[in-house]
Amino acid sequence: MLDPPRLRNRRGEPIDPVPFIVTAGVGFALIFSFGPIYGLAYGLSLPAALGASALGFGGVALVAHRQLVRSAPPADAGPLPADVRFERLLYAGIALGAAFLALTLPLL
Repeated sequence: MLDPPRLRNRRGEPIDPVPFIVTAGVGFALIFSFGPIYGLAYGLSLPAALGASALGFGGVALVAHRQLVRSAPPADAGPLPADVRFERLLYAGIALGAAFLALTLPLL
C-alpha cells in the first residue's frame, strides 16, 4: 500500500501537517463567519463581501503555509526552544488583538 504524500518544508524534510490544517480550518471558519456580515455592514454587496472574505482566507492560508510548512523544522527535530515558542506566542497574541480591534470598528 502506498503512503500518503507528506508535506515538506523548504529543505525537503517531512513535517507534521496538523498545525497548518488546524490554522487554515480555524481561519476559514472565522473569516467566513464574520467576513460577509462585516462586509455588508461596510456597505459591500453580498458577492463582494464573500469575495473579500475569500481573499482574506487566501491571505491567512498563505501566511500559515509560509510559517507552518515552508519554515517548519522537520518532524523529528524535537521541541522548539522556549524563547522561540514565546516569540511566536507573542506575535500570535498581537495578531489576535489586531483582529479583535478590526472586528470592533463597525461597532464604533
